Amino acid sequence: MKTLSTFFACCLLAAGAFAQKNFNGLQMNMGNLHLLSNAETRSISPENFTGEKGKGGMATLDQGAARNAARDLGQGWKVNPYVHIEPGKTFTLAEINGSGAIQHIWMTPTGNWRYSILRFYWDDETTPSVEVPVGDFFGMGWGQYAQLSSLAVCVNPGSAFNCYWTMPFRKKCRITMENINTERMTLYYQVDYTLTEVPDDAAYFHAQFRRSNPNTGSLFTLADSIRGQGHYVGTYMAWGVNNNGWWGEGEIKFFMDGDKQFPTIAGTGTEDYFCGSYNFENRATRQYQEFSTPYAGLHQVIRPDGMYNSQQRFGLYRWHIQDPIRFKSDLKITIQDLGWRSGGRYLPQESDISSVVFWYQREPHHPFPKLPSKDKLEVN
Repeated sequence: MKTLSTFFACCLLAAGAFAQKNFNGLQMNMGNLHLLSNAETRSISPENFTGEKGKGGMATLDQGAARNAARDLGQGWKVNPYVHIEPGKTFTLAEINGSGAIQHIWMTPTGNWRYSILRFYWDDETTPSVEVPVGDFFGMGWGQYAQLSSLAVCVNPGSAFNCYWTMPFRKKCRITMENINTERMTLYYQVDYTLTEVPDDAAYFHAQFRRSNPNTGSLFTLADSIRGQGHYVGTYMAWGVNNNGWWGEGEIKFFMDGDKQFPTIAGTGTEDYFCGSYNFENRATRQYQEFSTPYAGLHQVIRPDGMYNSQQRFGLYRWHIQDPIRFKSDLKITIQDLGWRSGGRYLPQESDISSVVFWYQREPHHPFPKLPSKDKLEVN
């Protein structure tokens, strides 16, 4: 009996050791931080463009963007902490070969955040899986700072953009930033990733931007060309209101896997979908109440200032982290642009609406619609 017990104990120890040895360093959470892994941590920034081991902080004074500030100290002393991107140019932030996943991105871009276009390419893609103005990607579509504290995205003082979406790749990853502005921009950034084995059932991260200003027809389409198998994980919206009164009465609808006239998922109102209620109103102050939580928020309210900020504008997010919306073949998402009019009747609106949708799917993905022109991107 003792021999049998010893045998089972050895089996359990061996199984635990095997599981620990083969932990790939992904799916991180508080419950598995104690596990060892053979995954390799790397980071790309202007101080180490390739992420190579032992190659950080090597810029010399003649190479560094901050050569003047570092002139008394020299190599190794913050010689190249940022890059400049000239007007009309595209800069490659990161190019990674191998198998692994991005686990965190930090950046603080200057200039007009709508005019800096972020793109991600996985493996051998020729068209991006992510194509979004940098401000909207991090929930700052109106070009103004607002505190955002969530699990997937954090925006911290003074304009520190962070995201924690896990982004796996099997062969290659390439991230670029295009400056479509007429002025040079400065970019500090860091891409933190791990080189490791990626499981067969890991899907690729995608994000797509859209804008309609004014939104004619009172129905805004967030996405209508998602094809393949995957799951939807998040929505960001920048909503500008062009009329008085409550503006968010519309329902969001998810049409999936062959749905035609009627969707499988229909919400009950805009504030309901973003996990609020009753107009986001603070009943004591009779004002919109900003909030930022791990999964949802109305993190930005831009109020008329009596001068040039003449319209109400809102930033909202909803992350489907605990409740991803899974689809097998296709997904279309719409939201109604509805307010109230006299007599307790719905008011079809023509708001200024922008959105970013986030999802994971198997490749290949369906081509994205063409990004709006610079004038159509402008916040005005």
